[in-house]
Amino acid sequence: MRSTFVSSLLLAAAANAHSIFQRVSVNGADQGLLTGMRAPSSNNPITSVSDGGFACNNGLSSSSTIINIPAGARVGSLWQHVIGGAQYANDVDNPIATSHHGPIQVYLAKVSNAQSTSTSGLSWFKVASDGFSGGKWGVDNMVANAGWSYFNMPSCIAPGNYLMRVELLALHNAYSSGGAQFFIRLMSCAQINVTGSGSFTPSSTVSFPGAYSSSDPGILISIYGTGGVADNGGKPYTPPGPAVISCSGSTNNTPTTTPTQASSTKTSSTSTKATSTSTTAGSTGGAALYAQCGGMNYNGPTTCSQGTCKMSNEYYSELIYLLYEERLVNCTSQANAFLDRHTSSRNLPFIYPFVCFVIIHEHAFLYKCQ
Repeated sequence: MRSTFVSSLLLAAAANAHSIFQRVSVNGADQGLLTGMRAPSSNNPITSVSDGGFACNNGLSSSSTIINIPAGARVGSLWQHVIGGAQYANDVDNPIATSHHGPIQVYLAKVSNAQSTSTSGLSWFKVASDGFSGGKWGVDNMVANAGWSYFNMPSCIAPGNYLMRVELLALHNAYSSGGAQFFIRLMSCAQINVTGSGSFTPSSTVSFPGAYSSSDPGILISIYGTGGVADNGGKPYTPPGPAVISCSGSTNNTPTTTPTQASSTKTSSTSTKATSTSTTAGSTGGAALYAQCGGMNYNGPTTCSQGTCKMSNEYYSELIYLLYEERLVNCTSQANAFLDRHTSSRNLPFIYPFVCFVIIHEHAFLYKCQ
């Protein structure tokens, strides 16, 4: 019974580490929170490719603004854990849990009025895709740039109103049978007006839902290689959906995280193991107290400015922090919210360790300064 209950908690609490696309930048100019956006209020994922909200998501915000984007402009999409940013102080899942490897892709749909058009029944074409390259996933690149993912609006795009759909596909559990129920898809849409002298008209388009199948090889996949590293086993990865459009004489368009505005950064994912290293309190040049200092999918500092870089084992080192007061206080508030939503057991403290494990399980691949 307990194992069934814990399994249910694990599945139900997965949304605690998700993200929402909620801001657009144009040539480095942040357009503002939810300005020109149709974004969901919740970071709960869509897990079915046939969901009616698969185009722009469900429970969307509204905005009277249509964002002007010149053809050829540098466009940024900001992902954050919840609307407005971090879910709580020192939120390690902002912008998203680092275990959520996968692609980020951008689609456009031509519309007569981007502010008033329905999100259903539209014809979409892909203008950018950041899948897996150089050992990094699109999500890794976004995390490394504090939630921003950038691409260049193709210079050939014809002027006019469009919905811009930016999607994130998390593949960390996509290897399980059943496919679509185990992958996590997050998306929002922005209302944009492209300016310029382009004349591109897509020769083919796709519909959402309809463009993807739960058995697509870019969806039903194990991305893990030797030692559990998320390197797709050293094989190329092709994201789902059509190819990125190509303007005459150009190649496909890959989003990057080259900053066009000042922001703090968060460590991206690679595979490096750390050894236990200690420094005296107050020394400089290493990871901060309680910060990550090594483990799988990590390439940051491996020494500590305070404390010692420790682990319990390679896969579950985070568990040694479960009963630390600071972590447990933060976790308890999330546990209360989770139990309110899913059970009538808020006043049963013995459940909290299970819930807290669910909430932090995505950080099991860590060493920490302590």
